[in-house]
Amino acid sequence: MAAELHVELVAADRSVWSGEATLVVARTTSGDIGVMPGHQPLLGVLESGPVTIRTSDGGTVVAAVHGGFISFADDKLSLLAEIAELADEIDVERAERALERAKSDADGAAERRADVRIRAVAVR
Repeated sequence: MAAELHVELVAADRSVWSGEATLVVARTTSGDIGVMPGHQPLLGVLESGPVTIRTSDGGTVVAAVHGGFISFADDKLSLLAEIAELADEIDVERAERALERAKSDADGAAERRADVRIRAVAVR
């Protein structure tokens, strides 16, 4: 059996995804980080960006994450996000409309959120 880590992706309002994985890639304030089983313990601040989870069964789960924290110890990874949604849950047309609206309103924060949602769908 391949080494794996237990992953919990939680948003402020719900549990988004939980399961076993071989690799998780996330964006932190220090840059992108990949976490595999046996990684050194860490605590970091999440930036807005796609999170990619390579599941133990060979699949891939992608989520758009907006802020929060990442914590890893004893092969348990917690992603505690302010907002998170799985790529499969994202309505691409709605996200594209939100991006255009944010650009026309010069709303940088809304533009970044919409862009992350679109990138998460593109990664999956």
